[in-house]
Amino acid sequence: MVGEVEIELAGLKLKNPLILASGILGSYASSLNRIARHAGAVVAKSVGLEAREGYKNPCVINWRCGILNAVGLASPSAKDFAEELSNFKKDCPLIVSLYGSSAEEFAKLVNYFPMADAFELNLSCPHAEKLGLEIGRDPDLVIEIIKAVKASTDKPVLAKLSFHMDIVEIGKVCEEAKADGVVAINTIRGMAIDVISRKPILSNVSGGVSGEAIKPIALKCVWDLFEELSIPIIGCGGITNWKDVIEFILAGATAVQIGSALFYSRHIFKSLVESLKSYLRIHGEDLQDIIGQAHKT
Repeated sequence: MVGEVEIELAGLKLKNPLILASGILGSYASSLNRIARHAGAVVAKSVGLEAREGYKNPCVINWRCGILNAVGLASPSAKDFAEELSNFKKDCPLIVSLYGSSAEEFAKLVNYFPMADAFELNLSCPHAEKLGLEIGRDPDLVIEIIKAVKASTDKPVLAKLSFHMDIVEIGKVCEEAKADGVVAINTIRGMAIDVISRKPILSNVSGGVSGEAIKPIALKCVWDLFEELSIPIIGCGGITNWKDVIEFILAGATAVQIGSALFYSRHIFKSLVESLKSYLRIHGEDLQDIIGQAHKT
């Protein structure tokens, strides 16, 4: 149908390709329920087996090109978070983001979340010691983690990757391990210094850069992955308007995640959907027609 924005992603039916990124308004079911009215899917905040305090304030900085954060994977325990997510109303698919330091931890986490429609493996957080990126750079461990999670659930498993790894090679590893898709990318390492105190602003010194500053980098990662992989790719990084969404889809993304842009507009999902429909109607196409189309021209 002309102007159709519904898609299928790793067996999930999404009413549109816009997904709430992990860590953004994903700590409470009430927030997820509000976003779910207009989103194709939502990703909850990353969770581990035990509660994690994260880093002390200041841990988030708003700057002219986006956001710099070093939250440090702060989260409740899996048991407590599962109770919170049991209140999700299912207006769209729920993807639960998991972090751990071993394949065993990831596999155990799956059992806490029967309400999840899919799982996203955080293999890319750039500022958490012995978690995220530190394990995602190890191809053997990535294979072990994905296989362990796949053995523990029949739901789709997505691997979130980083610019700070050999992303195409790790993407191939994920495909080999039978991941159902990859997400590219997480935040990129950065920092800020206060010129008055002459000290780093973030308590952790460095953090992850998100927002418009990283969009061209994320777009190139999606392009490169599409050239090599046959599993779906979800684009993430600096998407703030409908043109950004279209660029990522033309580059090969089946869907995109929206994160930092929510700090500027809580209605962004609704407005983006209407813009996408208008673009597709003008061109006489549906969304599926244009996935990866830039590679063909």
